This record gives sequence, C-alpha cells and structure tokens, in this order.
Amino acid sequence: MARQQLLAQSECPVARTLEAIGDRWVLMIIRDAFDDVRRFSEFQKRLGLAKNVLTVKLKRLVELGVFEVQPASDGTAYKEYVLTEMGRSVFPIVISMRQWGERFLFSKGESYSILLDNEHAEQIEIIEVRSRAGKVLGPADCHRRVVKRRS
Repeated sequence: MARQQLLAQSECPVARTLEAIGDRWVLMIIRDAFDDVRRFSEFQKRLGLAKNVLTVKLKRLVELGVFEVQPASDGTAYKEYVLTEMGRSVFPIVISMRQWGERFLFSKGESYSILLDNEHAEQIEIIEVRSRAGKVLGPADCHRRVVKRRS
C-alpha cells in the first residue's frame, strides 16, 4: 500500500497533518499567505521556488482546501490564492514553529524577525499547551485515545 494511503488510514492526526502540509515549501507558502501574499508571481519571487514546483504545491493546497482561487482583488485578469478557514487555522502551527526556531536556532547576537500584534506592536506571547482548567501541560501530562469523529 502506498505511503499516502497508509497515512490517510492512520489514526494519528500528526501523521495526516504532515502528509497534508508537512512539506517545507508548503509551510513557506502558507507563511507568506499570512503576510498577505496572494499571487503566483509574488509567491515565486519571495520564495525563489521553481515555477513548476510552485504550481504543484499550490494545486495541492487548493485541492486540500487550504486555499481557494479567486479573481484578483484589483480587477485584473490575474487569479489570487486566498486562505480558507482551513488555511487560516494553520496559523498557530506556523507560530509554534517560529517560536521554537527563535528559541533554539539562533546564536547569541544573531538577528531574526519577531512577530508583533498589530494593535499594540508588542511581541506575541509564547504558545503553550494548557488543560481546560488552564494548567500548562507537557508531554508527560497527556495521553492518547482513539475516538470516532462526530460530524
């Protein structure tokens, strides 16, 4: 059985998520979409990705439902790739990766970008996993159980 088929049958949401959006370029495309990049040429220019590779990645993201293609907002003949609810919900994943990278992948004195909220121009809070009661949780504080999805 092909790897994609095996993952599609997996009970593990992490495995399915990685199959869907775990590719480096896919995450960089989504990251740029959060910065309001919408056109193919803008993605290509910012990422420096080969056009054929970008075409395949964007097509897959549209098929998945992460993006939808719409007419250009400026009325030109171009098309734009607009994040759907599914696509916008990737935001905390990208932020978690950003914060992990800020913490562990830069040496002292190295420059890096930070994310500021628009209202107060302050750096955003670190994402934490919490229980429903508000307690900060680590891996040892959680366990998995298989359940059936309700509509």
